[in-house]
Amino acid sequence: MTEPTEQANELARQLAEILESEFDALRVQDLDQFEQLQPIKNELLTELTRLSPPAHEVQTLPQWQGFRELMLACRDAHRRNAVLMERKLEAIRGTLQSLRLEDPSSSVEVYDRLGHISRFSRNTGYSDA
Repeated sequence: MTEPTEQANELARQLAEILESEFDALRVQDLDQFEQLQPIKNELLTELTRLSPPAHEVQTLPQWQGFRELMLACRDAHRRNAVLMERKLEAIRGTLQSLRLEDPSSSVEVYDRLGHISRFSRNTGYSDA
């Protein structure tokens, strides 16, 4: 039977691998792969929560030091993925904004969040009053 620290370390290593795969999927914009990784990541996080002791023990007990370092690396990888995702979203928003501002007198068709075409018209405001 393996000790909780060994099990937690193995799960933390698996989580680190998932976070790397998640980064690769985000980098190449493979959203299907990214979505497939989410349930696996959530399962690992649930199991890690079950196995790990309270935070003060992880910070003070020497047998949990390796686990703590692995989880700090996972935290950093998660933050990196979040930053990449936010940058990609900002780029998309910027592209949409430039499409809307290209010709203020025309209307532009873009997709809304549900994948439907929305028409944006810049001819609204004082001229409609």
